[in-house]
This record gives sequence, structure tokens and C-alpha cells, in this order.
Amino acid sequence: MKLVTYATIDLSALQHNLAVARLFAPDSGIIAVIKANAYGHGLLSVAKALSSADAFAVARIDEALVLRKSGFQQRIILLEGFSNAMALDACRTHNIELVIHCIEQIHLLEKYKPLSNIVLWLKIDTGMNRLGFDTKDFSIIYPRLKACLARNGEINFMTHLANADDPEDVKTLEQIFIFQETVSPYGNACSIANSAGLLTRKESLKDWVRPGLMLYGISPLIDKTGAQLDLKPVMGLYSQLIAIKTVEAGESVGYGGSWITPKPIRLGVVAIGYGDGYPRQASVGTPVLIKGQKVPIVGRISMDMLTVDLSLQPQAEVYDEVMLWGDLLPIEKVATAMNTIPYTLVCGVTARVPRYVIRGKS
Repeated sequence: MKLVTYATIDLSALQHNLAVARLFAPDSGIIAVIKANAYGHGLLSVAKALSSADAFAVARIDEALVLRKSGFQQRIILLEGFSNAMALDACRTHNIELVIHCIEQIHLLEKYKPLSNIVLWLKIDTGMNRLGFDTKDFSIIYPRLKACLARNGEINFMTHLANADDPEDVKTLEQIFIFQETVSPYGNACSIANSAGLLTRKESLKDWVRPGLMLYGISPLIDKTGAQLDLKPVMGLYSQLIAIKTVEAGESVGYGGSWITPKPIRLGVVAIGYGDGYPRQASVGTPVLIKGQKVPIVGRISMDMLTVDLSLQPQAEVYDEVMLWGDLLPIEKVATAMNTIPYTLVCGVTARVPRYVIRGKS
């Protein structure tokens, strides 16, 4: 039995989106990024659906260990690397590949050298100014890292694109050029492309690509939806109208009385709120879908409820299903109305919202 508020996770859509990534990068290995509980979609079910990917990437060691302990044998790359000896030992024991991005990690590796049967990813900062070594330090850092490994150790190179969501931004090409100029003498395997780079910049398609957001059917590009990129939404978020009432003109709605009815309206109460991860900052006018018609949110979001103006949907009835986002209401449009990004929406859905795994429309 489905509860009043729930999410659906479409595994066939995941597999379709992975196929799209392979279509754009046919000669690259696919590192499926499933960090942050697979962007809120459920780590283990997503990993199973994406088992044909060439590797997985997660941000933190607990995610990597859950995958290993659940029987996944794919290559796993730990994007934030390690921060202490215990974490390093766990990664060595469970064959987890490590991103090396700061000198403190190299100091720790040097205490264990020579390390065998380990794969390291040396991260180079080409303009993101987040994790990674400055290019001017590369010629010093790389030999030190190489000296930490036995002959069967492996070092790959990677960077991260800062502005690839805007295909017109020249910084992406600048980053690619800086990276290639830095690493080209060495011949190591490389990875540049995130979802946006994969879809728009062939120059970023190296030995490995790292699709994340696009796998979940969400556009990584500004001003586009996933559907426009032949991506299928994986998560649908649903709730239900639990009350309808008529409110006269000039009445306030919700906490703080911040929204006043401009005319008599039918007001609908939907059983979802910030306790479920629907953002409290959602603006008045943010759309939801009822019986195929968009209607706007009015008033403030409560912990368990939100209110909508049903003027545009006179056929609405108590217990009707409400789509907060999904195949008929693109999450990109919802995020834009809230002045946020789709990442925050899917990652923010809380644990009290059950996820129902489906395949297609089943």
C-alpha cells in the first residue's frame, strides 16, 4: 500500500540515461556518480540498476563500504579521498580507489610506502578552486606520489569542471587546456568530464567520464530540461490533497500571514512539507500538478503540509494525487520557480518519504 506521500524511483529510466551517457562517450569508461545516497534516490537500488557501469564514485568512505559489504565488486572511487590512517587502511582492505587532492594525504601515504595493488587518482585544480593540487606544484607532487607505490600501483589524473553547465562559458575550454598541458607528457589515464562536459564538450572525453546528475534524468545544463536531452526522470515525488476549503478575499493563508487571498478561492491542502524535504523557501507560484493541470503554491510551506490555489483546477477533489515533480512536471522547472537547483530537491527528500522502486510506468 502506497502512503499519502511517496517517491517513485524508475530503474528503467536510470538504465536509459546510462545508455545516453555511453552514446555521448562511446570510447570512455563510465564512472557512475552515486554519492549522497545516489542523489537521494537510494544507494543500493541505484547501484544495482547501474551495475553495467565501469565504476562507481562516492564522496565518503561509509558509502563505499556499504557497497562493498552489499557485494558490489565494481571499481569504487572515493572522491574526497581519505583523512586518516584508519580510513586509508579500510580503503586498502576493500580495494577502494582514492582521490589524492592535498599534501596531507601524501604525507600519510609516505608513511606506508611502498603501497601495492592500489589505484590513486591525482586531482589537479584547473580553476574550480576547491579540491586538487595547483598545476605549478604538479611536477613536484607527482613524483612524490609515484614514489609511494610499488610497481603494481596505478596513478590516474583527474580534474573537475566548474562552469560546464553553461556551454557558452569559455572557462571550460580553458580548464581542459590547462589540464592537458599539465598531464600530456605522462600518458596516464585521465578523467575530466562531468555530466555537463560529457554532453557538450568532446574535448573533455578522456579515458574516463563521470556522469552524475544526468543519470537521474535531470539536465546538467542551464535553461534545459532532461527531456530535451533525451533523459528520463528517475524520481517522481507525489502526495495527496487532504482538504479543500473556500477562503474569502482578504484572508491570510499559512504561518505569518504572508500571503493574502486577492479574491475568493478554493484552497487545497497537500500532505507534504519541509519535514519531507519539500523546501520551506519554495516561492508563491511554484507549480504542482493536479489532474494534469499546474496550480500554484500559496502561503508558506509547513512541516507536513503546503497549500495551493485551485482556481485553475476546479475539478480537484479531496484525495486527488498531487505531483510535486516527475515526468509531467520537470524538476528543473520546479527548481527554477524556487530559485534553487534540482540537486537540492532530490537530495533533500527525507527518510520518512518511502521510495517505491518501479520499472517504467509499472
